[in-house]
Amino acid sequence: MASLLVRSLRTIGKFSLATVIGMGLVAGDTLAQQAAPSPGSAKAVFGAVTLPTQGSPQSLGFYAKGCLAGAVALPADGPTWQAMRLSRNRRWGRPEMIGLLERLSRDAAKNDGWPGLLVGDISQPRGGPMANGHASHQIGLDADVWLTPMPRHKMTAEEREALPFTTMLAKDKFLTINDKVWTPAHARLLMRAASYPEVERIFVNPAIKKRMCEAWTGDRTNLGKLRPEYGHDSHFHIRIRCPAGSAGCTGQAPVTAGDGCDKTLAWWFGPEPWAKPKPSTKPPQKPREVMVSDLPKACQAVLAAPPVASARAATFGAKTADATAETDAMPVSGNTPPGQIPQQ
Repeated sequence: MASLLVRSLRTIGKFSLATVIGMGLVAGDTLAQQAAPSPGSAKAVFGAVTLPTQGSPQSLGFYAKGCLAGAVALPADGPTWQAMRLSRNRRWGRPEMIGLLERLSRDAAKNDGWPGLLVGDISQPRGGPMANGHASHQIGLDADVWLTPMPRHKMTAEEREALPFTTMLAKDKFLTINDKVWTPAHARLLMRAASYPEVERIFVNPAIKKRMCEAWTGDRTNLGKLRPEYGHDSHFHIRIRCPAGSAGCTGQAPVTAGDGCDKTLAWWFGPEPWAKPKPSTKPPQKPREVMVSDLPKACQAVLAAPPVASARAATFGAKTADATAETDAMPVSGNTPPGQIPQQ
């Protein structure tokens, strides 16, 4: 693999390094400057809902085309985690997803030298497409975790909105880890997350995957779960499989066998991901916005279903959690290269 990467990096030399790096360093607020969705679009409709439905959890559709019923919220604060960007109202998910995040935070603090998780976007109260930031995260089975360790103090809501992301990449080198910010604890955290059977994929920047391939000396059984994807240099994206009995949930094909430290990784460092689309004689068509009717039919019923009484009532473990930062309804604040990226 090393020789493949070297040849790929030499090929990249004919491209504008500054342009490539600029595209590759899009961090946790990926695509945050997208245009506001049109009224009536699925993004607008689902983004306007502030509370989940009553009833049992259901993931309906695919990770990037679906919705969520019976969601629960990650408590804003826990002994080993803090939820970020609370104004987005995106800390909702399946109980299995929320429980996994809490478990990961405890295990990493106890065993891996990681003081606690900063948890970013999970899903909206009823899932569905988001106005900005993600194509997936629609059925409560995806979650973003910052690569910044949790601070010692309990942050205010204002601090959680303003804290900047920290990229793991060197700013003056193509897809290279910055050893001033990357630590062995980062590697242990990623492999801890990959160790859980329900975790199917963890998306990380290709440079992070390359570093893990080169430096991880422990059990490599789950290293293949780390999937290279641009735009994940300051956070990693956990995806869990459809829980048992989820009849309406559409799963994703399992990851291929092996540790992923082969020519499939070298592809990310070559010119193909950055190649411009071939010119067409036809004028480009403006992409049509996704409408509620484009989602599984059951999503219309999810939107029409009665809400829970309050956010606190639907907070995971609300009877024991520190819910002092909870609110009944929170408003939603209103580095992918141009080439085709293969499904990971």
